[in-house]
Amino acid sequence: MRNVWQTLKKPFFVLAPMEDVTDAAFRALIARHGKPDVFFTEFTSADGLLYADDAGQRKLRKKLLYSDSEHPIIAQLFTSDPARMEHAAHIVRDMGFDGIDINMGCPDRAIGKSRSGAALIKDTARARSLISAAKKSGLPVSVKTRVGYARDELDTWLSELLAEEPAAITIHARTRNELSDVPARWEFVAKAVAIRNAIQNPRGDTSRMTKILGNGDVRDISDARAKADATGCDGVMLGRAIYGNPWLFADRVHPPAPQERVSALIEHLMLFDQLLSETTSYAVMKKHFKAYISGWDGARELRVGLMNTDTSAEARRVLVSAILPA
Repeated sequence: MRNVWQTLKKPFFVLAPMEDVTDAAFRALIARHGKPDVFFTEFTSADGLLYADDAGQRKLRKKLLYSDSEHPIIAQLFTSDPARMEHAAHIVRDMGFDGIDINMGCPDRAIGKSRSGAALIKDTARARSLISAAKKSGLPVSVKTRVGYARDELDTWLSELLAEEPAAITIHARTRNELSDVPARWEFVAKAVAIRNAIQNPRGDTSRMTKILGNGDVRDISDARAKADATGCDGVMLGRAIYGNPWLFADRVHPPAPQERVSALIEHLMLFDQLLSETTSYAVMKKHFKAYISGWDGARELRVGLMNTDTSAEARRVLVSAILPA
């Protein structure tokens, strides 16, 4: 099976998996306006894919809904059980995904109590078993993680991951305990590249080695290129910069005008209705409103009107009736 990570030219740019943000509706919008080199789904429970009831299955399968225009697309999974990971990996393979990413960086306490996410940094044997299990699907397997749990542990942690030869590793340049409360330290991404080079090929031929991606506080594509150049990483994952900005990966010179932002939000709301309204609360759309509607006179009042709506149709009517600056 083709390893999509080996087809990408350095530096490449990837959309981060963000829960209740990069859902099927938003990804469909992004694919229309500024497609990244690789899409990721929201993180999805491997256990749920195997054991959820009918209602749970419908909701989980919506998290994994995608269109042909989103290829290459990676399904991000989490679990603490290698056998369940193996089974879930075969499920997403049969759904047509181009790869599997294992979340080993989520700082959520509930995820940690299940021995998943960032808790795996403290359980390297389990982490390695999960990678090995996912590989049995035949899909390329990547990992998204952090530099350590409470401190920098890259020397030991990354070495354990690299021993399983994953296709790619994304380094969020903070520890688990730092959450997003401190600036991302991209010197750790450069350190990860050096560790990878030393372990997998001391001569520095990276063509077949595990790809290293950096993540954290990336403003735009220009900033991503600068960070890739400075650290030597193969690719950059962008997350929060996508809020209200489906044009992010198009790397446009001029920012969108207010009317264009409103039109994009209307399109986003329509995609939400088409793809997710039967399984997902309309409330998830409200977290996007400030990102789209800001920066001009009257934007605040328009946002207040949007926040008082109860349906996507109501929000679209508010937006259509808005008087915007030229």
